Amino acid sequence: MIKVNVEADYKPWFKKIKNPKKYFINKLKKINTASLIFKKKKLVFSILLTNSSNIKKLNKKFRNRNKPTDVLSFPNFSPAKLRLVKDNNIYIGDIALCYEVINGQSTKNNFLSEFDKTWIHGFLHLIGYDHIKKKDYDKMKKKEKKIFESII
Repeated sequence: MIKVNVEADYKPWFKKIKNPKKYFINKLKKINTASLIFKKKKLVFSILLTNSSNIKKLNKKFRNRNKPTDVLSFPNFSPAKLRLVKDNNIYIGDIALCYEVINGQSTKNNFLSEFDKTWIHGFLHLIGYDHIKKKDYDKMKKKEKKIFESII
């Protein structure tokens, strides 16, 4: 089971997603945790729905990049340590999502489709996926696609 805490500090989010908490509850119910190697575990994470100014500050502070980005992930565990956690209730970390960047990227897709792809990407970073090497990128993209298809 996957649970999420949702905070929104930028009102335009509510024009696209009336009730973000309910939106995530419905999406997360559809994700099969068995396919994520976390059978019988309760994963918990937080999402901040914010704007370009705030995400730029976070990006500068934590990644030394002075520009807005679509998503930032802050895992609570390294991938190796996450697999060793014995607890059944695991707080896996935090995700920040930027309204303006996602909205700009959604010109090719609809907003909710782009939004789903973006938070899934952030979620996968929380559970140990990355895309530094080509083979890891391919593995992560495949998992993103599988999760995306399961929640639509």
